[in-house]
Amino acid sequence: MNQERGLRAVGCRHLTALKVAHKMSRLSFAMSESELHLRTPFNEAFRQLAGHRKGFKPDPAAIEVRFYPYAGLHHTIRVRAGRVFVRISDVFRSAPPEVIRALAYLLVARLLSRKPPQAYEQLYRAYAFSPDVLRASDLARRQRGRKVVSTTNGRVYDLNRIFLRVNRRYFDGQIEKPVLTWSRRKTRSILGHHDAAHDTITISKTLDSAEVPEWFVEYIMFHEMLHIKHPAKIIKGRRYYHTPAFRTEEKSYPQYDQAQEWLDCVIRSQREVRARAA
Repeated sequence: MNQERGLRAVGCRHLTALKVAHKMSRLSFAMSESELHLRTPFNEAFRQLAGHRKGFKPDPAAIEVRFYPYAGLHHTIRVRAGRVFVRISDVFRSAPPEVIRALAYLLVARLLSRKPPQAYEQLYRAYAFSPDVLRASDLARRQRGRKVVSTTNGRVYDLNRIFLRVNRRYFDGQIEKPVLTWSRRKTRSILGHHDAAHDTITISKTLDSAEVPEWFVEYIMFHEMLHIKHPAKIIKGRRYYHTPAFRTEEKSYPQYDQAQEWLDCVIRSQREVRARAA
């Protein structure tokens, strides 16, 4: 019986083979049309930006452009064995042709170490930082991104306690607590980071040390909490995280000058990268 059912199944597939082949042919044609639509602006960008020099000018057939489900707004361009591989965030799937063209010039310019036309950068930013695209990008980050969370309890400091104290002293307890975590590694250039998409504040494990004063850890936490109170703003196609309102309130921290001095002198004297909370 099993063998008989198997033969029937094959028979059914055979009966619809022509229909399947027809659909696959139509799908293949649609895909080639779509790839051509994406490939054309990149071919044009290579021709324009390479100029008459002996620069890299790939054959149009050697350029492969596809949408890719990145965790956020991310695009890549790579060259392997003479072929060009471009991956565009699928958040841009509905982008108008002129935006794809602008992106093509930006990516190719970066690959060839050329300066792209300013008009293309402005066009790209205007679209990429529009409210709808930012929401789609944040959603992609939240759904696809993997946020590593360790613990709030360090060897020396407890981030949960520090958050509650800073929230009470400087924000009247109005900041809703995000996910708090120490970084998994001792980072040197970034001491703190607020991730709005995952509602997370990460503090560098470097600060979980008896050699680091507690008030300085509080300052880094204060800085990251300000990012919650003062979200990034889009101004002329650019995203600004440290707005004037942010900077003004940051300077109200009682030991702000001391914190800057500690960053400049102590960390630099240890031959580490100049650190700033991000």
